[in-house]
Amino acid sequence: MTSLILLVAVIYNDFTFKNNPLSSTLLQKIEHKKLYLQRLSQIKYNIDLNIPVIVTDQIPDNLFGAAHYTKTNEIQIILNKNRFQENGEYMIDYVLPHEYAHALMFALGDFTRENGGHSLRWQKICLALEGKKCDRYVKNNDILFDKVPYLK
Repeated sequence: MTSLILLVAVIYNDFTFKNNPLSSTLLQKIEHKKLYLQRLSQIKYNIDLNIPVIVTDQIPDNLFGAAHYTKTNEIQIILNKNRFQENGEYMIDYVLPHEYAHALMFALGDFTRENGGHSLRWQKICLALEGKKCDRYVKNNDILFDKVPYLK
């Protein structure tokens, strides 16, 4: 009986998460981090951009986030809403600075093959933005070891 109650609770929580926006607390944390990254960009790179951060479940689950140009040549950062269910703090502290570093590369006009992806220049920008794990992509196996605080 206990197993059935737990199963129903898990299904209900999953359904509730998928069918509602992120909590106002998480949204405030995202906005706060975005403003902090914007300030660091001004201080360290003299770049004053208000880069929109969009949280959506319309991107593949294997993507944590992405920085891209819109059709109107504006830079945006997209974060995968579904990944917030695993660990919102990880998305804010690891993924958002990671994607913001990509966005700054766009702002700097650095589209060369040499500086594409996770180049040394990108890594330096990511570290300047106080990003973590600026040496590589976020990997799915990070979920178990780096995203869940009690497994560290």
